[in-house]
Amino acid sequence: MKAIPLLPIWTIAAPVIGWLLLAGSRLNLGNGYSVLLAMGLLAGVLAAVHHAEVVAHRVGEPYGTLVLATAVTAIEVALIVTLMLAGGEATSALARDAVFATVMIILNGIVGLCLLVGGIRFGEQEFTLKGVSASLSTLAAIVVLTLVLPNYTTTAAGPFYSPAQLTFVAVVSLLLYLTFVFVQTIRHRDYFLPAKRTGGEEEQAPPLSNKVAYVSSVLLLACLGAVVLIAKTISPAIEALVASMGAPNALVGVIIAAIVLLPEGVAALRAAHSNRLQASLNLSLGSALACIGLSVPAVAIVSLLTGMTLTLGIDLKATVLLALSLVVATLSLGTGRTTVLQGAVHLVIFAVYLFLTILP
Repeated sequence: MKAIPLLPIWTIAAPVIGWLLLAGSRLNLGNGYSVLLAMGLLAGVLAAVHHAEVVAHRVGEPYGTLVLATAVTAIEVALIVTLMLAGGEATSALARDAVFATVMIILNGIVGLCLLVGGIRFGEQEFTLKGVSASLSTLAAIVVLTLVLPNYTTTAAGPFYSPAQLTFVAVVSLLLYLTFVFVQTIRHRDYFLPAKRTGGEEEQAPPLSNKVAYVSSVLLLACLGAVVLIAKTISPAIEALVASMGAPNALVGVIIAAIVLLPEGVAALRAAHSNRLQASLNLSLGSALACIGLSVPAVAIVSLLTGMTLTLGIDLKATVLLALSLVVATLSLGTGRTTVLQGAVHLVIFAVYLFLTILP
């Protein structure tokens, strides 16, 4: 993985500028300021990817991809919990919508784009099947338990869990995610490493000092925090744009989720472009798992402590798209080799998801 002994100045300046822009947003400087915020957001995304690569180079795989996935998810969860506490019952479906949008963006958008770009550039790419199979099986279990099963329980009518059921599912989701992390980093770490050198274009990077890695870790968190909070700040402008288009408000959640996932998406795409599909899939699927495995327990605690009703079950249309996504992912990633075809199929499903979000 490419890295350099010293950090470029722009990667240090980007998070500082991002936080300064966030401070300036409190002055209500008008709609034009949203453009500056968007530029600061993009700079923060690029800087976050750079720092993630530095940290990943220092700690090695699969720890490097886990660092970025967990950091982004932790900040996203904090944002969801903050919005829920501020919005009350009006935000009862916020966690469900955010998790579903994240899974669809990652499983079809990011994975599809990575497979397509890698297939166009290298024809065929390889990865370790055992690791991807472990990721997909865990993801399928958590997704169905949290987003589909609530529609079919009878203790509480509607797409809800009773308090006891919610507690049980939250604990199970967290245990599944922690077990996955244990398998990924300790027990079967080799499942998540490339089976063999696949001829990527990466060069041997110069060794990094611990000091540089520590600084990059702090700057990575600063970048991710700025990206998520800027996304929250510009959300009213996005809502106004969506409303002017006459599109459903659900599109706002998709756009915000896409912005929050930008650092992971760019990092995964760069890995696929360098013929490191294993790292790309580790990051993509690991991010989806972290999103559900950490978000559901966090919002469950908020619901149980505040008495807020938590809407988890998705509707029938979303269930069909989710089931199709899981089946296609299992088939397309079930051989250890991918081509442009698999990438195109995932992107078509993603396009259908976006189209039906705009025109339900």
